[in-house]
Amino acid sequence: MIKQCLYPCSVMHRRYGDLGYRFNYDIFTALFDIDSLQESSRQSRWFSLDRWNLISLRAKDHLPVGEQDFRAWVERCLAEKGFQKPHKIFLLAMPRVLGLVFNPLSVWFCLDKKDQPVAILCEVRNTFGEKHVYLLDGDRKWPVQTGSEKIFHVSPFMDLKGGYVFSFHQPDEKLRLSILLNDKQLPKLSATQTGRSVEFCDRQILKQVFRFPFLAVKVLGAIHWHALKLWLKGARFHRKPAPPMIEVSK
Repeated sequence: MIKQCLYPCSVMHRRYGDLGYRFNYDIFTALFDIDSLQESSRQSRWFSLDRWNLISLRAKDHLPVGEQDFRAWVERCLAEKGFQKPHKIFLLAMPRVLGLVFNPLSVWFCLDKKDQPVAILCEVRNTFGEKHVYLLDGDRKWPVQTGSEKIFHVSPFMDLKGGYVFSFHQPDEKLRLSILLNDKQLPKLSATQTGRSVEFCDRQILKQVFRFPFLAVKVLGAIHWHALKLWLKGARFHRKPAPPMIEVSK
């Protein structure tokens, strides 16, 4: 059964080709039931919705300017692409910790009444303040394994050529997701995120904040540190192209 929880987890990135490179780092993330956010905010001492707390979730971190309703935005995105209205929606994302946040990837699981995937929204963000959402067909079965052309610039050491292969298992006791970037059937980059759930409660919130008090700084620091190491190894620099004109691509 899918339910709101926290995931202490590990992130791995691997670059293939002549300039092979790999790194791992630990984080914690949350699986938010968007229909229970108000209730969770009222019941928890250390979690708040749209206001400061040890951990928090703000609409402006994930929704377009002016949007405040998580469900309304997701339903509109799906309806515009011909998908049915989801029964449940869960957002996998790192919360704000002590007011700070940066999410390279946030995942919206859009489910039917049997917790089968109707669609998945992959919200990708780069360090230039831009984001793009890839809309994937869930096909109402786990695991979700599907592909999409790469159209959004993420790293200055990776061009826009190629396509993604996404793999998402049902987020329950275990979290398992992976993304593979291929070009001409050859792997360019792979990324995985794996973890095991813990209860979304004040005790666990305190524990995770104690482990990762500056989570956003750690993530951004890791991105720039490994980018520097790639540059020193001779990785080719690619200028940032203009972001896609559309907010959500299918």
